[in-house]
Amino acid sequence: MRASTSAVQDTDPAADSYSRFHAAVSRAQLTTWLPHGSRLLVDISGPSARAAEVAACAGHSVLRVVEPGTPAPPGAGLEVTGRLGTVAADASGLEFLADGCADGVIAEDRTLSRRIAAEALVGEIARVLRPGGSVLACVDSLTLGMAVLAEQHRWPHLVDVPNADVVLVPWPDGTITRCYGAEQLRELFTGNGLHVSWIRPRTVFSRRTVSYLLARDPGSFGRLVTAELSARSDDSVGNQLIICARR
Repeated sequence: MRASTSAVQDTDPAADSYSRFHAAVSRAQLTTWLPHGSRLLVDISGPSARAAEVAACAGHSVLRVVEPGTPAPPGAGLEVTGRLGTVAADASGLEFLADGCADGVIAEDRTLSRRIAAEALVGEIARVLRPGGSVLACVDSLTLGMAVLAEQHRWPHLVDVPNADVVLVPWPDGTITRCYGAEQLRELFTGNGLHVSWIRPRTVFSRRTVSYLLARDPGSFGRLVTAELSARSDDSVGNQLIICARR
């Protein structure tokens, strides 16, 4: 499966159909991960995520952590049955939270890729989780990182990727993203005392495949999402990886 910077910047008219598909898959994966009952969850997801609202709609109490000066994403159109609070703080810390206070942590929208020193943040996640608590995180994959480097003609950097412990890739907007292979991602969590339950691509179906199928049969959207959720693939495909780990 070929990845490209179209995952970052895309002017393709078909991008809307893939964006809807990606959002639907992400929401379904999050909903499946959510614990039973009413739990206390901490959401440190990036600014584009709606994870906090989804979790609150499921009846959980959610503390959403946003960067100072960043407006919280709107929750319009969602019926929140749990409690949703927002705090402005540096999410790379979490020092304001007590040890073992949370049943779960959500780190959607590339949080651990936006943080170059992700080890410290995962350590904080492990600290605030109660025994048996879990974390769901989404990161940029090496597949995407290598595609971006190739499109930028950074051949020496591309050659070094397979042997690098940490892969940092310049993004088109001038920021830096940290990209992970499955083993790097596993070590990041196990190194902080967490037990990895699973790692998988966010999506197996490519942008081109999704756009083509939906153009032919717009009514197949639900079936396509269901097929994606049940697909089994190795972790070498896809622009993003998701991981579930427990304390």
